[in-house]
Amino acid sequence: MLLSPTSFTCFSKKALPWLMVICVLFFIVGILVAVVFSPEDYKQGEIAKVMHIHVPAAWLSLAIYCLIALLSFISLVWNNSVAAILAYSAAPAGVVFSAICLITGSIWGKGTWGTWWVWDARLTSMLILFFLYIGYLALWSSFFNKVRAEKSAAVFAIFSAINIPIVKFSVNLWSTLHQPASIIRRGGIAIDKSFLLPLITMFMFCITFFLVVWILHFLFLINSYKIKREISLRY
Repeated sequence: MLLSPTSFTCFSKKALPWLMVICVLFFIVGILVAVVFSPEDYKQGEIAKVMHIHVPAAWLSLAIYCLIALLSFISLVWNNSVAAILAYSAAPAGVVFSAICLITGSIWGKGTWGTWWVWDARLTSMLILFFLYIGYLALWSSFFNKVRAEKSAAVFAIFSAINIPIVKFSVNLWSTLHQPASIIRRGGIAIDKSFLLPLITMFMFCITFFLVVWILHFLFLINSYKIKREISLRY
């Protein structure tokens, strides 16, 4: 099974060099097409280029928390500690991506709305997601017994994942300054190819960067976690 310590560690070490190379390539191409070749928006001007990091960061923030919730479910149902460590390994990246989303969104909002922040449904639910990441990590550090820590954090992740569809559909359910979806929507993609290509390229960079950081964090944790878990099981 892939989610055994030996199998996943071996797979991770083999995949890591390739992911690093792909990540660097996507970064170089993404920066070129997003900053140099991407045109100005006819309404917003240069500030619209913030979308090339803001939107991928938002997508990754939601996707990583879904991944954490799924791995937490696996860890609870099948008592799989590797799934729990994988979930924990992904959380710091989720904090960073959600912070990037909030910061770049504020910059974009200042340029388009004239204000850094508004308490509307999308921004507020995204801020809640950031604090959910913090809460999840805090639970892991709140117990000396690592078995109790992983189970408590897993339950928290599963139930708090209800915020993900709230973030996603907040622009459709409530009145908000934030624009509705432009790509995953009824009626097809509503964004020009000159913006779509850089957006997808930067998204691929963010995905590969996350995978590299995730694997590195997992490999670091798996060795120390074995010792800590063995100690905690004695008490």
